[in-house]
Amino acid sequence: MRVLIVTTQVPFIRGGAEIHAEELVKALNTEGHEAEIVAIPFKWYPPERILEHMLACRLLDLTESCGQVVDRIIGMKFPAYLIPHPQKVMWLLHQYRSAYDLWGTHYGDLINAANGLQIREAIVNADNKAFSECISIFANSQNVAKRLKYFNHIESIPLYHPPRNAETFYCENTEDYLFFPSRLWSIKRQELVIKALAETTNPVRILFAGKADNNEYNEYLKKLAKKLGVTKKAVFLGEISEKEKIITYARSLGVVYPPFDEDYGYVTLEAMLSSKPVVTCTDSGGSLEFVRHEETGLIAEPNPKSFAAAMDQLWENRSWAQALGKAGKEYYDSLNISWSTVVQKLIS
Repeated sequence: MRVLIVTTQVPFIRGGAEIHAEELVKALNTEGHEAEIVAIPFKWYPPERILEHMLACRLLDLTESCGQVVDRIIGMKFPAYLIPHPQKVMWLLHQYRSAYDLWGTHYGDLINAANGLQIREAIVNADNKAFSECISIFANSQNVAKRLKYFNHIESIPLYHPPRNAETFYCENTEDYLFFPSRLWSIKRQELVIKALAETTNPVRILFAGKADNNEYNEYLKKLAKKLGVTKKAVFLGEISEKEKIITYARSLGVVYPPFDEDYGYVTLEAMLSSKPVVTCTDSGGSLEFVRHEETGLIAEPNPKSFAAAMDQLWENRSWAQALGKAGKEYYDSLNISWSTVVQKLIS
């Protein structure tokens, strides 16, 4: 089957969504299909640009290429998933969140535009039209499926997939640090972790790894650490290689991952594959589908004192932290997450 993965790419920004699409193409090709990515460049400001991107996607014809039929397209991100096709399957990573779950929150900007409400309505209407055209709809997590049901009244099937290089994660003897690998971005809440470091009663040390979407945020975090007197406890590694990331997971005491309402969250799964406990928050979304409080990790309130207490617990109870991590790996294995299952469902 000839399959196109249709997604959106913000130039020079790379995260889990890009890895997700690449790994799906690899899995489809491994299963004998011919698959490629069609990535639509996306710019969301000024807000009127969003409508232009939506129209551009609706005008694209991906039913054939060079005289050969494209058998299926798999939509993943807004607005690329608006592209019409008679055999379109949706595997939703997330919608345009500023128009949905981030509307009215600190993280959503569309509500601040003079015409924000009108654009929001246009997005919702276009989404509903696109979803009605699909032959089947999957979501990449229960959290994303729940949002789709709440905002659009559309049922979808959660479909988990493994992180990249899942088979290469491992566990070593622990060293004195917790690990937080993620893009430096306000919604990932590195700021919360730095504020929590100032509240810990132990010399908890965090290794932050990842590239900032915006260098101003990177500088803000470093200035915040200095202001709070935790520069020795907050270590910024910058962007590291895949090999370095896997080693750093393996030697960590545990992993912290407190994003706001995450879609899915590779970090949680990678920590579990490394047999490490995860500290997350009660409002962290997809992470909560895998972290069980005091069984595979700790779930804190999204405030510095509560998060600091959770980190202190792991720091003081090393053998318990190790047991939580082991339980997390066993739980991951019990889920039987595999690409072959994903391909079977998306192509059937």
